[in-house]
Amino acid sequence: EYDGVRPVLMPWSTSAHSLIAVNLTAALRNRLRGGPCRVFGSGMLVSAADSLRAPDATIVCARIGPTEKVANEPVIVFEVLSPSSSFTDRNTKAHEYGATPSIKRYVILEQRHIGATVFSRDLGQWMATVLPADAVLQLPEVGLSIPLTEFYEDVELAAPDDPAE
Repeated sequence: EYDGVRPVLMPWSTSAHSLIAVNLTAALRNRLRGGPCRVFGSGMLVSAADSLRAPDATIVCARIGPTEKVANEPVIVFEVLSPSSSFTDRNTKAHEYGATPSIKRYVILEQRHIGATVFSRDLGQWMATVLPADAVLQLPEVGLSIPLTEFYEDVELAAPDDPAE
């Protein structure tokens, strides 16, 4: 990624992180198929504020050419939280995505347990909502509702008393 000042090396993913990201893109792809919006994985960069970010998934409803490497008009951005990126995902990226007018929703999926933090625009304000394990993620911008548990299929989650990684 490029944080607006310098390139930032992204750490390797855990198996849980990778599975959540795969489940996420599969769930989105299956539901968006045939419509005007597309889901991209972490290989598609997102232009946010003065940075180029590589979110785990991005929904784009504008046309992107086959050789494009950067989504300039993302609508929804997803990150799977990692211990090493938690501060950046919850703070720096939340501010960058909030400052990007095309981004209507930013979803942070927890890695150690089922849950999400969703940033969305509410009356012009960038607001955060924490979703519990039994919640259904609402994505009204693209007409989708997805149970959070679907993103965690086949993922071995940490025991509640395990120390942070």
